[in-house]
Amino acid sequence: MTAQIIDGKVLSEVVRTRVTAEVARLMREHGLKPGLAVVLVGDDPASQIYVRSKGEQSQAAGMHSVTHRLPAETTEEALIALVRELNADPAIHGVLVQFPVPPHIRQAKVLEALDPAKDVDGLTIANAGRLVSGLPTLTPCTPLGCMIMLRETLGDLAGKSAVVVGRSNLVGKPIALLLLQANCTVTIAHSRTVDLPAICRGADILVAATGQPQMVRKSWVKPGATVIDVGVNRVPSLDPAKAAAGGTRVVGDVYFPGVVNVAGHITPVPGGVGLMTVACLLDNTVTAAKRIAGLDR
Repeated sequence: MTAQIIDGKVLSEVVRTRVTAEVARLMREHGLKPGLAVVLVGDDPASQIYVRSKGEQSQAAGMHSVTHRLPAETTEEALIALVRELNADPAIHGVLVQFPVPPHIRQAKVLEALDPAKDVDGLTIANAGRLVSGLPTLTPCTPLGCMIMLRETLGDLAGKSAVVVGRSNLVGKPIALLLLQANCTVTIAHSRTVDLPAICRGADILVAATGQPQMVRKSWVKPGATVIDVGVNRVPSLDPAKAAAGGTRVVGDVYFPGVVNVAGHITPVPGGVGLMTVACLLDNTVTAAKRIAGLDR
C-alpha cells in the first residue's frame, strides 16, 4: 500500500480563493477591508520566512497588511505597548505576535494584553476557553487547517479513533478538542505515555505534533490510517558535503519514507499542514473583521 498524499498546496489555494472573494465582497458591499498586523521580535530565520509569507499572502488576498519588525532587545513593556496600540487601531482586525519571542519577554504577558477579538492565532485564554466550551471562537490556525484537510479527505469523521501525539496549547490540545467536536474518540498522547507506539497503532486518524523529527515510524501506524504531520524540523542534509557545510533539509515528525507505505492518507512535509496554517490565518482575520463590524449575525 502507498498512501494518498493530502496536498496542502491545493487545499490552501481553495481557502485563499474563498478568502479573496470574501474580502472583495466586504469591500464592495460594506467598505470593510480586513486588516492584519504581524509583529516579529528578533531575527529568527524561520520566523522571518513565516512573517514574510503572511504579509505577502494577506496583500495578495486584498487585505490591509502591516508588519512590525522589532529588534531582539525590545523590552516586554514596549512590545505590550505596541500590542495595545494595535488593539485600538480600527484598521486592524487581526493581530499576530510571532512566537517564540526572546527569552526576556513572557509570552503569557503578551497574550494577556491582546484583545481576544483580534487574536487570530486563537491563543488567548478567552478564545481557548470558548473552544473548550464549544462556542464560536477564533481557532488556532494549524489545528483549523488540519481539520479542513481531514474533512476534505475523509468526509464525516464521526466515530473514528483519533490519536494526537503532543499536548501543546498551539496544536495538540486544540486539535484534540476539534476532533472531539467532530465526534471522534480522542486520545492525547505525549512523551510520558506508556507504550506510545501501541497507542498510535489504534488510530484511524494519527496527528503528530511532537516537535521531534521523524519520531513516528512505520510500525506505529495502523494500515490505512490517515496521518497528519504537523512537524517542521530542520535536520542535516542527506548530501554529506552539504551537511558538512551546514546544509539542512526540512522533515516532519513522521518518518515519511516508511509511513507512506502503510498509511491510507498522509500529509507531506513540506507541502502539507504548513501551507494550510497561513491560509487559515487569513480566514481568521476575515472572520474577526466581520465580527468586529457586526456582520456575522
